[in-house]
Amino acid sequence: MESKSRVLILTNHFYPEEFRVNDIAFELAKKNYSITVITAIPDYPIGKFFSGYSLIRRRRERIGNARIIRLPIIPRGSGRKLQLALNYLSYLISSLFFVVLHALDNDYDAVLVHMTSPFFITFPAVYLKRLKKMPLILWVLDLWPESVAAAGGIKDKNILGLLNVMVKKVYQQCDNILVSSNSFRKSITQKGNFEKKLVYFPNWAETISPISIDEKYKNIEPFSGRSALDFIFLFAGNLGEAQNIGFILEAVAGMDLKKSVKFVFMGDGRKRAQLIRKAASLGLSEICYFPGRFPQITMPYFMSQAEVMLASLKNDAIFSLTVPAKVQFYMAQGKPILAILDGEGAEIIHRARCGIATKPDDIQGFQNALSLFLEYTKEELYHMGENGKKYYLDHFDKKKRMDQIDGLLRKVTNNNRDIR
Repeated sequence: MESKSRVLILTNHFYPEEFRVNDIAFELAKKNYSITVITAIPDYPIGKFFSGYSLIRRRRERIGNARIIRLPIIPRGSGRKLQLALNYLSYLISSLFFVVLHALDNDYDAVLVHMTSPFFITFPAVYLKRLKKMPLILWVLDLWPESVAAAGGIKDKNILGLLNVMVKKVYQQCDNILVSSNSFRKSITQKGNFEKKLVYFPNWAETISPISIDEKYKNIEPFSGRSALDFIFLFAGNLGEAQNIGFILEAVAGMDLKKSVKFVFMGDGRKRAQLIRKAASLGLSEICYFPGRFPQITMPYFMSQAEVMLASLKNDAIFSLTVPAKVQFYMAQGKPILAILDGEGAEIIHRARCGIATKPDDIQGFQNALSLFLEYTKEELYHMGENGKKYYLDHFDKKKRMDQIDGLLRKVTNNNRDIR
């Protein structure tokens, strides 16, 4: 009987936090893999430890066939810069110390790093790569230092130059670099000769089936008591700086819309309170709603109540390289999309014929697209959504991605065994 390949996954976010690395861990654990996940105590996005978790409780657990080890961190709190810095630093220190000790009596055939932010979380994996001579696969979901320059506001050329050198050193240690967007290729290859390491590995949607949900969720405005005349645009996700929701509010304020046209911004984030105030100051309180964050499993219900889904990123070069994961999620649910996107995200929507994408900061273009959606018939909206679902199944289906990572791991682990 073939022995199981031992794979270590390093990530600062894991279940019950909602990240796609969960799918990789749990699906591989069902196959011929022994999976260990080293992660942090869950605190995203609420900023405090999830119920049932603490510095002493549930630090080690087994979920399905995966072994989970949770490291102590300082919670991210409200997400201000100092709090985030302490959160990131605490995870880096915990993971470095723990991985060094863990490596003394644990061997693995490969290590996979789920790299969101910050890129420093790759350091323990680089150490393991050098110590144990094991294959290192890096899954890049945030480009560094570009993303920290855009979202974090760091403009100092010396700091960015240093970060650039450090990122290059990490890439040099990788056997494969998975990219969620083809647009990432240019940034990565500018740092070195890494083209042969790159593997296109796009996002997929969470597997969420429509269910009978608690009645309390059906009483959320404006879904409760909606009339046949209502036309709802729904945004689902983080309400932060990058999402540029304020731009949508300003564009809507400049239009003469009926009260039956409603905008729902479902989610939480650093900008939510500010956006609620902005909507009120623009006189939009009767048509704009910020109901908060709800369990992922309720999303199919809320999306079924909306005519069109919204996706938005602010006008910055780094975001033109990004495909927001919500685009694939909306497509999988068969919903038409009105997006404020540039680059690959806009191209996907155009190729799929599942909606309209306008340029960031083009208020007139967004207003024209919004007006056009209001003129579409229900049948036209339905076909647009079906186009998106078909494109999703052809290009982003979860099973295809799981088969892809399975094949890649088999290749690198077999090659490593041959070398040994």
